[in-house]
Amino acid sequence: MINQNLYVLFRHHVLEALRQSIPSLSASDMDRVELTPTRDLTHGDMATNAALVVSKIAKRRPQEIAQELAERLKQIDGIDDAYSAGPGFVNLKISPSIFQKLISVVLQTGEKFGDSHIGGDIKVNVEYVSANPTGPMHVGHCRGAVVGDALANLLSKAGYDVTKEYYINDAGAQVIALTWAAYWRYLQALGQNLSAEEFENLVRPHMPTTLQYQGDYLILVGKILVERYGDTLLTGTDQKPFPAWFDKVRECTLEQMMQGIREDLNALGVHHEIFSSESKILKDGLAEEAISQLENKGLIYVGVLEPPKGKLPEDWEQRPQTLFKSTQFGDDVDRPLKKSDGSPTYFANDIGYHYDKMKRGAQILIDVLGADHGGYVTRMRAAVKALSETKPIDFEAVICQIVRVVRNGEVVKMSKRAGTFITLRDLIDEVGRDAVRFTMLTRKADAQMDFDLERVVAQTRDNPVFYVQYAHARCRSVLRSAVELFGKEAITSAKLAKIPLDCLNSEAELSVMRRIAQWPRMVESAALAKEPHRIAYYLMELASEFHVLWNAGRDDTTLRFIQEDAPQETLARLALVETVACVIRSAMLVLGVEPIEEMR
Repeated sequence: MINQNLYVLFRHHVLEALRQSIPSLSASDMDRVELTPTRDLTHGDMATNAALVVSKIAKRRPQEIAQELAERLKQIDGIDDAYSAGPGFVNLKISPSIFQKLISVVLQTGEKFGDSHIGGDIKVNVEYVSANPTGPMHVGHCRGAVVGDALANLLSKAGYDVTKEYYINDAGAQVIALTWAAYWRYLQALGQNLSAEEFENLVRPHMPTTLQYQGDYLILVGKILVERYGDTLLTGTDQKPFPAWFDKVRECTLEQMMQGIREDLNALGVHHEIFSSESKILKDGLAEEAISQLENKGLIYVGVLEPPKGKLPEDWEQRPQTLFKSTQFGDDVDRPLKKSDGSPTYFANDIGYHYDKMKRGAQILIDVLGADHGGYVTRMRAAVKALSETKPIDFEAVICQIVRVVRNGEVVKMSKRAGTFITLRDLIDEVGRDAVRFTMLTRKADAQMDFDLERVVAQTRDNPVFYVQYAHARCRSVLRSAVELFGKEAITSAKLAKIPLDCLNSEAELSVMRRIAQWPRMVESAALAKEPHRIAYYLMELASEFHVLWNAGRDDTTLRFIQEDAPQETLARLALVETVACVIRSAMLVLGVEPIEEMR
């Protein structure tokens, strides 16, 4: 059986030829040698930058090295041709027999085709969604949920030991405001039909903020509070710092909010293994422990920050603060760890949370964040770097830009449930889970996108969701038809893997096989770049190649998948069809999308 990653196989041949040409090269000298697919098939199937990488070390012209490499590579079994091109690239033409043999490998490997070991079981914590539990999840949360989930799946396929985690921001001013809003709904459930304004007048000045959360989703919470506590929470609002009922209302409200969030995530096909609580991080003293470690390293001091550049905020106050020396680790300014009232800043709490993940054994920390968290990345990276100096731990962030929901060319702003924004559940109810997930991955995470409600349900080639699903459904249709001709046992993957495939030599068939050969490389490159959208792009390209092959059979009857008078050729083409379906399923597993058996 040949190596399932042809790019690894032939890169090995390139490196060996390079060693023969320049024996003095060390392994590190050749680290940057790449073997990549060519964009234009007239330039061969693969291209390498080997000559360009080593020319300076070898003190030879890259074109000269490339020419020598090409002559050596022509002698390798499986390489039909090799020639130098441009400033020093070497292009390789791979024998069709290599791609044909790979079909057998895929059929024997199944959906595990493309699995990689590059991750080396390194422990990776991917934290995503982490929406404040103050209301239903909205479209912005949806993109982070899909990107984070697909990234975690991708890293797992690439051989990393991945933990999926959700961080519950259940401490701070927003939860206090949510608790007061829930108490307002509780009073309403008891028959006190207070408007928001009337409630604010009643509890002023005891409520520390205005009534921020007025969505109908808290009406149910009010009713549950009545079912659970009756009228026993009517104990007034003037106790300091919080009324006697506050903790009970807070606990019940957070419980209900998180239940709704879990239900929304489940509807999206997102399942976290760990839910961490900010309030528990504080209760367990992890923030204090982490900051104490920084202090022991001499990284905490009391100082005065320079005012922000440009226009000063109205509340700017130049005063001594407890600061972390984040500038020593790449940040642009040292960061405060305490507010003016002495309580920890949000950043201090977050240091404690990331410290907790480090203590649990994570070797790489990945946060999937919203567009408004861009400035947060350098300070958090600085904190992780400072805390892990003796045993370096990587911190990386994936920023998800804004999503606009569009209908008939107009931005949709109002929700059926929340009244002020489009909820995740609205989106799923309208277009379906798979369309939501796939569409969210058709753009790079840090690029803004429009989610066009008409387009994602249109059955046209301009809709990538449909186009890919249609390719899989076509594969399954061909295989169902083949059962009637050959019987189910004759077209199992195991049987098809033994069929000679030398008849699969048309350009359309070879194009499909070349794309299939790119799948293991795509898994590795997308995982290393932390870019799951590359998988969606790959699927669109594979679907396009397959649809071209399907249509070729209309003009050339010898390319039709099923030909009753040519059983061996038919079985060979069925092997290719089953391989396409298998690779589509393998990639869709990464995206968290269910492949369709037939189009209705």
